[in-house]
Amino acid sequence: MLPALPLDEAGKYVAGAYLVFFALVLIYVAIMAARLSRIEREVVEIADMVQRDRAGSEQRVGETV
Repeated sequence: MLPALPLDEAGKYVAGAYLVFFALVLIYVAIMAARLSRIEREVVEIADMVQRDRAGSEQRVGETV
């Protein structure tokens, strides 16, 4: 039984498939890095809001005593 493509021609297609796969993985990693960066910024922002809220609560408690 003969292969669908001669082996000397199939190498180009295999290399092309690897390049496409690598490009897709690279795009995926870039998207995940962007999402992680956005989430990290949001977490820092929330932590700052909590810290300011706690500081404000402590100040109000000190004023009533």
